[in-house]
Amino acid sequence: MQRLPVPLQKIVDQFSSLPGIGPKSALRMALTLLKWPEESVRAMGKDIESLRDNLHICSRCRGLADTDPCVLCADPKRNDEQLCLVSEWDSLMVMEAAGVYQGRYFILGGLLSPLDGVDARNLEISALETLLEDGQVSEVILALGSTMEAEATSTYVHELVTRSFPAIAITRLAQGIPLGAEIKYVDRETLKQSLKYRHSL
Repeated sequence: MQRLPVPLQKIVDQFSSLPGIGPKSALRMALTLLKWPEESVRAMGKDIESLRDNLHICSRCRGLADTDPCVLCADPKRNDEQLCLVSEWDSLMVMEAAGVYQGRYFILGGLLSPLDGVDARNLEISALETLLEDGQVSEVILALGSTMEAEATSTYVHELVTRSFPAIAITRLAQGIPLGAEIKYVDRETLKQSLKYRHSL
């Protein structure tokens, strides 16, 4: 195969380092950029360059936002008594798209996975405890999925809340979540039913 020009190869290598993007797809993406108008490509480059500067981590829910607090945390219509725990920001987006939950969120920043070296110190556990200490939350909803890592994390959070905040009820999503599934891959209707029929732990 003919060697690519160095500037093009560098972009292809960067694209192919993204999840789900192979070398062929990366090359197609790079060639597509070359067909775009120059001003569009430069604008995209500037947007990528400023991405980290223009995004914030919400100090309350730990989600990605362009303001702090984020739009969801600043919404006075949300129910302060319910706190839905998700592992990552994309799971929050899936929950919101289902359109049935009107409480608050908290993003743990991952799941416990001892084999991968991820323990409680790598998650936002201390921020969660600080949030629960303000006394507004009366129910913590575990929406972490049904993988082994999710189960381990659910058990850890359950023990933490039960020990330190015994007045707070702990529930989890109910039927319909397939064994081994992550929340972000569950369809909207299944998620609605799972949230509606959540059960106590």
